[in-house]
Amino acid sequence: MGCTLSMPRDRREAAERVTPMREISFIEKMKKTSRNIVVFYGSQTGTAEAFANRLAKDAQRYGLKGMPADPEEYDMSELSRLTEVEDSLAVFCMATYGEGDPTDNAQDFYDWLQAADDSLEGVNYAVFGLGNKTYEHFNAMGKYVDRRLAELGGKRVFDLGLGDDDGNLEEDFLSWKELFWPAVCELLGVDATGEDCCVRQFELVTHTDTNMNQVFTGEMSRLKSYQTQKSPFDAKNPFLATVTANRKLNKGGSRHLMHLELDISGSKLRYDAGDHVAVYPTNDATLVDRLGEVLGVDLDTVFSLNNLDEESNKKHPFPCPTTYRTALTHYLDITSPPRTNVLYELAQYATDPQQQDMMRKMASVAAEGKALYQSWVLAAQRHILAVLEDISSLRPPVDHLCELLPRLQPRYYSIASSAKVHPTSVHICCVVVEYSTSTGRTNKGVATTWLRNKVPTDNGHPALVPLYVRKSQFRLPFKASTPVVMIGPGTGIAPFMGFLQERAWQKEQGKDVGETVLYYGCRHRNEDFLYQEELEEFERMGVLTQLNVAFSRDQEHKVYVQHLMKQNKEHLWRLIHTQNAHLYVCGDARNMARDVQSALHQAAEEAGGLTHSQAVDYFKRLMTKGRYSQDVWS
Repeated sequence: MGCTLSMPRDRREAAERVTPMREISFIEKMKKTSRNIVVFYGSQTGTAEAFANRLAKDAQRYGLKGMPADPEEYDMSELSRLTEVEDSLAVFCMATYGEGDPTDNAQDFYDWLQAADDSLEGVNYAVFGLGNKTYEHFNAMGKYVDRRLAELGGKRVFDLGLGDDDGNLEEDFLSWKELFWPAVCELLGVDATGEDCCVRQFELVTHTDTNMNQVFTGEMSRLKSYQTQKSPFDAKNPFLATVTANRKLNKGGSRHLMHLELDISGSKLRYDAGDHVAVYPTNDATLVDRLGEVLGVDLDTVFSLNNLDEESNKKHPFPCPTTYRTALTHYLDITSPPRTNVLYELAQYATDPQQQDMMRKMASVAAEGKALYQSWVLAAQRHILAVLEDISSLRPPVDHLCELLPRLQPRYYSIASSAKVHPTSVHICCVVVEYSTSTGRTNKGVATTWLRNKVPTDNGHPALVPLYVRKSQFRLPFKASTPVVMIGPGTGIAPFMGFLQERAWQKEQGKDVGETVLYYGCRHRNEDFLYQEELEEFERMGVLTQLNVAFSRDQEHKVYVQHLMKQNKEHLWRLIHTQNAHLYVCGDARNMARDVQSALHQAAEEAGGLTHSQAVDYFKRLMTKGRYSQDVWS
């Protein structure tokens, strides 16, 4: 897709890392508000945070009081004081990011855990990890937190949960949760039956006389931040970049692959080749209008959702006051299949008993319910509008729907340019996502559809994209003379365009530039050979010393990048083993990255005389040394 939600972690320099102001301790807060369960989350895309919120809310069903907590906002060394709170428990919903790393908001907690020698004797804890089996370091963060808390003397009250986003993360969470609560109830000596109740977390306030200057129109945190831009620009304060180029890259075929150039002049944003750009897309206006129609709501009504828990750090689920149109366009994810907790809470509004039963069944942990959710929601790719259209008696209040839907997340793209050559612009290469579902609907990718329509205009209304730059470890070697081997089929070519621009610039500066080898793959030479002219020019200039292109469908049998690598195994092994080349892989994690790794193992075995286990260890060491980098997505 060219979009990477899982990628090498941003290892910020210490000077760049800003620790948020920490307020009162979570222990004091628990005492003050009579909470006995704290649910910490390490979250990058909002899923772990949503799970933490669900667990904290679930606690009420058992007469317990829970609170979700961002570890970045508290001093985690106070964990040892949890014994001061009677019948207490700390739960950790920890996502693993990229190559086995913590999420940004859990980095400080991770650093503390590594150095801590505190005694957690008497501290009850449980961990649910969120990971993806297509990545080598599956659930590394969840496993580490679970093990480390035990080493410090903590008492594990329930088994570590391992959620797999490559399978069915929601089902993994539900299965874990189903056995987790009885264990907690037994520990704390409370009734494990639990009441099936839906508790609202936010209350609706409708505004009739609000000054429209005080209403959020899509900003991430500061009101009017898009009208008056102030640096520094980051996740909460994106920069509005102007689109200066948007061209179709492929010459034929049914897909639309595109190259965009975004002007970051005056932003003070800096980037290196290999970094990522995060863009904040908006939902399709026709989907939003249709939601308004189905729910019979005036989308321009101004409202706020205020947290009923006055002690909560999270006063609103998204910037308020705002309009329903803005919330459904800018702040809420309306295109992902709704999770089971959403279906469960919305079921109460279905007036047809059979439809209500069906929704409750899909939200249950029964095998039949899980199978129904898998087929009816996930396999059929039904988003919330499709659910409302196909369950005719379901017409929930729009404010409750807004409370339940997850936040719309930024999309990350590998930057396809070098700041040495393009200091004031960031380039993106991506493919427009569009597919038909089994229900006969056409689903479209939120960000790529939105970007496709961002064309430079000359009528005084520039196309703007809110963005910020995210640092990555996907870096060219420090010495220009070090050889590099780049492997990136399809839109995986993106970061390598930046690398090649930089190597060309280094050559112009008179530097000794090492061998630069590219393995690129596409379907057809005459259809989707992306950046063909540029790559052939780099080859003519001697910047690209070897251009290997696999056209998978131009002949009877399919040819992929790994096949070309196997043909060149002696040369590859010499570059890697004798000349200390750096390896880079960008693209699909599920198949391509694994196949490439197998081809590298084969080269080490056949050209280097290593056994299979020696070859595996050899490339693991290269990863540890930073000589084998992956920028992959699933």
